[in-house]
Amino acid sequence: MPIKPTSKEEEYFAREEYERQRKIEEEKRAKIEAVEQAKLKELHYMHCPKCGNNLIEIDYRGILVDKCSSCEGIWLDAGELEQVSTLEQGSLNKLFAVFKK
Repeated sequence: MPIKPTSKEEEYFAREEYERQRKIEEEKRAKIEAVEQAKLKELHYMHCPKCGNNLIEIDYRGILVDKCSSCEGIWLDAGELEQVSTLEQGSLNKLFAVFKK
């Protein structure tokens, strides 16, 4: 004679199945997001946020500053503004003179 599972057993297995499905969906979503992030990085890496043309890295006293090859905009990465702010005032004037037309 087969034994009928109790309601607690059914509830337990239903919860386990739900958690398993949720983890599978989370992994799928994480993979899709990673692929999309990689595509976005490939499209936008080293391109000017203003006009979309290529950025050129210029080394100025150990600080890599990105300059647009078209609109000649200057872009600083994270932490570079703090490095620039530590330069002497005369050095700052020289830095800005480098990027003037």
